[in-house]
Amino acid sequence: MSDRLKIIILEGDETGQELLEQAVRVLAPDVVDLELDLERFDLSLEHRRATDNQVVSDAAQAMRECGLGIKAATITPEGKDDVGSPNRLLREGIDGKVIVRTGRRIPGITPVGGTYHPISVVRMAVGDAYGAEQWREGEEGSPDEVAFRTERISRSVCRAVSDYAFQTARKMGGKVYGGPKWTVSPVYEGMLKEEMDAAAERYPDVTYRPVLIDATYAGLVSGATETPLVIPALNRDGDCLSDLVMPMFGSIAGAESVLLAFDEDYTTTVAMAEAPHGTAPALMGKDVANPMAMILSCAAVLHHASTAGAGAKAERASRAIYESVLEATAAGVRTPDLGGHVGTTEFTSDVIARIRTKIEVWSSLGSTV
Repeated sequence: MSDRLKIIILEGDETGQELLEQAVRVLAPDVVDLELDLERFDLSLEHRRATDNQVVSDAAQAMRECGLGIKAATITPEGKDDVGSPNRLLREGIDGKVIVRTGRRIPGITPVGGTYHPISVVRMAVGDAYGAEQWREGEEGSPDEVAFRTERISRSVCRAVSDYAFQTARKMGGKVYGGPKWTVSPVYEGMLKEEMDAAAERYPDVTYRPVLIDATYAGLVSGATETPLVIPALNRDGDCLSDLVMPMFGSIAGAESVLLAFDEDYTTTVAMAEAPHGTAPALMGKDVANPMAMILSCAAVLHHASTAGAGAKAERASRAIYESVLEATAAGVRTPDLGGHVGTTEFTSDVIARIRTKIEVWSSLGSTV
């Protein structure tokens, strides 16, 4: 990598864009002690329509070239003849294989059911129910009308999800838990189970407990676990699981979502981070939305940059952001969704002050972390 680290900034809609602007404040050179080149692409619904999604393709190409991106929440229009979901286009554009969302304890917030250990959902980024071919037959509105859907998954994506899940469990000191409904769908969903089993043989030091998807939900809701969990999942299963896991720790805005693309050796080639929540139009302009997930997206991208060769300063900045966000909530600096009274801007400013202090102290001690 060059001395000046480049990150693609994907702008969005409504409160999503407001949160992005707050999060990007933490990437200022005088905050993280890094010179960053932030290249922006306007992915607002209006601009996507104006360019017929060309801006989405251009953004994906830019991320393929530099390997890093931070995305705001965007509107997906409902009309079938509209521009559709930019998320799907970006995932396909960078050949994304895996989306990782990790629920973690937010200091000062009591998690649901005493769940204190992290839970990572590692899901397919493409295929499955999303992008499936759909059609209907029969007279519209009649009792005999039938709807069809043809879904597909690939073994390469199943393998990527499984391998990354075991890698993550090894790093977290946790276990791989859950899986698809392979008993009902041994051919389709069974492909993911086959790759999970194969990965378990490649990672014999990682605890492996395959559980059907319905039992996985029951297990998550019924009580705390004794170790961190990593749950490999199909695309839609993982989407639903993420929306369960995040609120278990206090807020869907409490953690980032990371889209990953890999080379043939499963080394990360592109990492794009975003908040897992939507554009929250009801909160637009009120300065009350929780910016944690967007700020943590910045931390996640800097971490991936450090592992890709950006060096110790990028990892130091990443750790400073992660710690500062969690320390702020521990000190009672919380937005209304976490029972606090501070606004979006105030929370971000508090985090920025903590980052600056950490990096200054670490520098004075001659430490990179």
